[in-house]
Amino acid sequence: MTPAGLKRDFVQRDGPSAAIESATRTLQFEAEGLAALRAGLSGTLSESFDKAITMMRACHGRIVVTGMGKSGHVGLKVAATLSSTGTPAFFVHPSEASHGDLGMITKQDVILAFSWSGETVELGNIVSYSRRFAVPLIAVTSNAASTLGTNSDLVLALPQAKEACPHGLAPTTSTVMQLALGDCLAIALLESKGFTARDFKALHPGGQLGARLKFVGDLMHKGDRLPLAPADGVMADAIVIMTEKALGCLGVIDGDGLLRGIITDGDLRRHMGDGLLARRIGEIMTPSPKTVSPDLLASAALELINASSITALFVVEDGRPVGIIHIHDLLRAGVA
Repeated sequence: MTPAGLKRDFVQRDGPSAAIESATRTLQFEAEGLAALRAGLSGTLSESFDKAITMMRACHGRIVVTGMGKSGHVGLKVAATLSSTGTPAFFVHPSEASHGDLGMITKQDVILAFSWSGETVELGNIVSYSRRFAVPLIAVTSNAASTLGTNSDLVLALPQAKEACPHGLAPTTSTVMQLALGDCLAIALLESKGFTARDFKALHPGGQLGARLKFVGDLMHKGDRLPLAPADGVMADAIVIMTEKALGCLGVIDGDGLLRGIITDGDLRRHMGDGLLARRIGEIMTPSPKTVSPDLLASAALELINASSITALFVVEDGRPVGIIHIHDLLRAGVA
């Protein structure tokens, strides 16, 4: 059979194709690797993981992540995840480190080195540098007895796992496990520091993620834009205010300025022809309206609006309206 024929046979046959079977088998190997990692974190790996978090939290400089080849690509992602979740970090390429980038590493830093075998030759100069200048070194490897492991202050020993590659050569399961452990470190550090959504926003101002991390207080109408009227006022005045503010609703306040109710365009339609203009605002309002605080994430406000089938929410502090957020404001800001 020609090579082209072999290729066609691989992807075209009755039942699941060979390609689908291969993909399923790859996922199975990788899932088994993650299961082994999870079991390790509940057992033999737990003590060293706790120590790693303590060491990284105590770091007064930055987490210097390093690794070669596929482990290096994992390290790049881990450094980015750490930095974006409140733990300053950067990646140093082992080869570049041997040509001057060792100067980027200080005694205040902590080195996080990825190497599945623990025998990556290119890491030698970083390891030697860390020992010479007493820079704390955490090794992420499957071989604690390796050169990297025995020369580190702490070893995060990954469980042995079979690569999805049928030849056992291409890093697949191993890199998934390394990446997962990196995420575990980043999230554990985030939670231990009390890193909030507002902190996250400061580091992610752009794109759709930045839009989702806006807060209600960033987008709400306030001051003279607020449609408010007292409960003892008449509906003729309420309609004028609602028309002028053009937000589709009116907040009803008491003598102390507390929000007591809401009137919507729907309420006006339901009471039309019922001597509406002469009636008191308090008679028409819906009491105890849904409200939000200024520090609520805009995405959470949009979820509440959609779940409640409404178009706007009053923003309150200590029971007093300080703003109003409309669904159109959220959509224009890219919150979705």
